[in-house]
Amino acid sequence: MSSHREAPEMAKDPVADSTDVYAFVSPDRPHTVTLIANYIPFQAPDGGPNFYEFGDDVAYDINISNRGKGEADVVYRFRFHTAVRDPKTFLYNTGPITRLHDTTWNRPQFYSLIRIKNGRSKVLARHLACPPVNIGPRSTPNYPDLAAAAVHDVGRRRVFAGQRADAFHVDLGSVFDLGALRPFQNLHVIPMPAADGRNSLQAFNVHSIVLQVPIKEISRKGDVPTNPRQPRSVIGVWASASRRKSRIFDKTEGRYVGHGPWEQVSRLGNPLFNEVITPMSHKDVWNARHPKGDQAFAKYVDHPELARLLPVLYPGVFPNLAAYHKARADLNAILLTGIPSGVVPGFQNYTGTVQSDMLRLNLAIPPASSPKSMGLLGGDPAGFPNGRRIGDDVVAIELRAVAGVTIPLVDPSFTPDGAAGVLTDGTTDTNGGTTATFPYLGDPDGGFQTQPGTSSVS
Repeated sequence: MSSHREAPEMAKDPVADSTDVYAFVSPDRPHTVTLIANYIPFQAPDGGPNFYEFGDDVAYDINISNRGKGEADVVYRFRFHTAVRDPKTFLYNTGPITRLHDTTWNRPQFYSLIRIKNGRSKVLARHLACPPVNIGPRSTPNYPDLAAAAVHDVGRRRVFAGQRADAFHVDLGSVFDLGALRPFQNLHVIPMPAADGRNSLQAFNVHSIVLQVPIKEISRKGDVPTNPRQPRSVIGVWASASRRKSRIFDKTEGRYVGHGPWEQVSRLGNPLFNEVITPMSHKDVWNARHPKGDQAFAKYVDHPELARLLPVLYPGVFPNLAAYHKARADLNAILLTGIPSGVVPGFQNYTGTVQSDMLRLNLAIPPASSPKSMGLLGGDPAGFPNGRRIGDDVVAIELRAVAGVTIPLVDPSFTPDGAAGVLTDGTTDTNGGTTATFPYLGDPDGGFQTQPGTSSVS
């Protein structure tokens, strides 16, 4: 969660596992949009000697739909290449790494950036350097400088690919212990004393692809929309990862070699969609599908299992939700079509009738001067589900939506249960995962500095 190990087969392939997607109008460069796709979950910072890295055999895509059809109109593809400078050592580095091109870094990684539009591919940049992972004060003594050197300008774009702190936060230990939320577990069907939530992602890192592009490059009309009410102001965003159709282990090279066309193996749009909406038996099928076919999964949005479980797990706490049996038009709008005009005063991010799981971002809504972590639920239209910012508390937002706080938007006869508006797992970002400027995600925890279960970031 948000998409960490969310499907049985995908959990076996972490290098291609997309964990979080973010899309927002850049607060410090509002003529641009920042798109972030995270991969490779639960990275222990001290994971040597084979530290985490992107897969050379994976195509990583950030997809943008701007015509309302749930199809990728613009794709930014990232392909990685890993070098080994000294084949005689087992070490990731043979001395301090102070610059990206130091020969003491034995396993550097580079990438190409490709844009695919109207079926035509264009290589925008080649041989862009990733930073090394954060090993420790001897090996990577000036890690912020290394990370800054890995920020590249590609024309009017800005790009970074490398290890970052995981800014997502959730209490996995409690949530998957029969759906308990620690702050309210005294009300659970198997009660325990209420307690603070525990961030299960504390001290873990991810690998992030961060791309900042001019709004003109991805909008439908090639302009900067200024009217939030116009349909062309809204784009859809999702990330995906693909592998070759077949892989054969080559024993002479000691690695798998891919053959055939690319086949999608993972994707992610809205946070938690595949985790808590899609049944386990369909999760890997969902990963292989494209958003335009999500009508097949709409029944799980219209009648979500979690909405049925909450009244069972918390007896007497959600009587109104338990009695509500209509299709959840509110969740369908939030997750599959975008919110039409007239539902939330002054706001819309509707992409049309094609049901598709995408982050929907209204490009004409400027960044908030004082962002609220509850996003649109907190009165901040620049936040989730209008795109997704790093600081948006998507777990609390989606818990409250599933529990019924958004039903009155489409069905005024419904009164949410009192508990629905305060639901939370009780966690915050304890990794220091947010910065004010590009690449916006904080520096990763270092292997030497980190105590298991405790973040070294102050």
